[in-house]
Amino acid sequence: MYGELSELTLRQKLGQIFMFGFDGHHVPPHVQDLLRDYRLGNIIYFRRNVSHSEQIIALSQELQQQSARWNSIPLSIAIDQEGGMVARIDRDVTVMPGQMTLGAAGSAKYAYDAGKISGMELAQLGITINFAPVLDVNNNPLNPVIGIRSFGEQPEQVAELGVSMISGYQEMGVAACAKHFPGHGDTTADSHEELPAVMHSLDRLHRIELVPFKAAVAAGVELIMTAHVQFPALEPDGKPATLSHRVLTELLREELGFESVIVTDCLEMKAISEGVGVGEGAVEAFKAGADLILVSHRLDLQLEAYAALEQAVLAGEISEERLNESVKRVLSMKQRQQHKLQQAKASSDFLPIGAAESIERCQRMMEQAVTLVQDQAGYLPLDRTEQTLVLWPEVRESTQVDEVIEQELTLGKQLNQLGLSTVELVIGTEPTEEELEQVVHMLQQERFGQIVMGMYNASSSSGQAHIVQLLSKLSEQQKSKVIFISLRNPYDRSLLSSSDTYICAYENRPQMLQALSLALVGSIPFQGKLPVQL
Repeated sequence: MYGELSELTLRQKLGQIFMFGFDGHHVPPHVQDLLRDYRLGNIIYFRRNVSHSEQIIALSQELQQQSARWNSIPLSIAIDQEGGMVARIDRDVTVMPGQMTLGAAGSAKYAYDAGKISGMELAQLGITINFAPVLDVNNNPLNPVIGIRSFGEQPEQVAELGVSMISGYQEMGVAACAKHFPGHGDTTADSHEELPAVMHSLDRLHRIELVPFKAAVAAGVELIMTAHVQFPALEPDGKPATLSHRVLTELLREELGFESVIVTDCLEMKAISEGVGVGEGAVEAFKAGADLILVSHRLDLQLEAYAALEQAVLAGEISEERLNESVKRVLSMKQRQQHKLQQAKASSDFLPIGAAESIERCQRMMEQAVTLVQDQAGYLPLDRTEQTLVLWPEVRESTQVDEVIEQELTLGKQLNQLGLSTVELVIGTEPTEEELEQVVHMLQQERFGQIVMGMYNASSSSGQAHIVQLLSKLSEQQKSKVIFISLRNPYDRSLLSSSDTYICAYENRPQMLQALSLALVGSIPFQGKLPVQL
């Protein structure tokens, strides 16, 4: 271990149980102060911190160098690089498929390879923890925050693919994190915005939600992240899991036997910050059994959380023995990660960032996942002789999970490269009145033999739903062959009839668009299988 606990000051110990984030591509002065004065031991990156690979490497090195001036214990640097639509880094790296894409491909080997490739690239960027995989069983079509971040709705498949991905990450020296314990899949609210609840019985939780987490514990996952979700069957006092001793200590530690690091989801999320508050939340989460407290954004809230926990220890509300338990877990995790990283770098499997072999492997995964749900009218493959209209949905506003991605490649451009004559109209995922009028005008003024509509969470967008209705009528009247494609949430099927042609692609990343285009023109077969019921 990195030194003896008896040699560490209280602030050095407290620094190891907090993880903070910051803005910018360089280490700002206030983070230098946190490293010096508070001995901060853990950092989280978001998209705001990353641009290209050389910049990320330089930032990681700068952070470690600044930390080493005051602390002999190396920093942990974490990120949410789940793959697919939740990937903070999307330049110069191999962006692996999202988890529902891997669920549709249905291969444990692919899940392992996705973790391994992503892990070896993150390690070279100086990142030591990936907050992935998501082990939530997504069996609620109305879930606003998990959805395609899950492998699917079958707990056994989520467990199998999740464990395989964990193995891939950790063999490459990056600590994996199973989230969001004990399960955020069957909620209709987003814990970024409010406090959700899962009302199922204890028996049901053990049969569904807990299955993947039990498998992850048995497989040696290094971290498990808590859910800001109420589980009355587990915690009758109404506390969210993050603040519940019954959930974190009695269930996860004692019953399931998890011995490594419990990390909270960010305490700034409204489920906590607008409930007990960030300061009290940090104390209550630690008393419940958490080892690592995550406060991602605001310096004032980070200092509030640190001060509250420090005061709780000084006042004897939290014993130093309890503090030592968590510090030991964090330091042991760091040491194991460093050892595995050294082994991985010494192996012949350790490929450079963005290696052709990695990109090719990712492409095969995408091709295996594209799913044809229904095509009763026989509109596929696309006719290369017909003029084709492509309606492309563009994400224009970032949310807590979705982020605006600069994307040069669209489906229309990709189909055009394959020899189709395409006209592409880009609309927002929340189309404006002007965009809706433009769609109607185009359909009235020109005849298109084929129309391909990309749908992006269309079931929650009145504008996209209106366009779907217009196109379904055109198809029924046999004026155009209309193909609907989900580029995110497969539950958009609810807007269609059984006679509409429908494909699920699960994400709009460039390599998925290449695979999707090849399937649309018949160059490769549709091979994916739906990992959820529609």
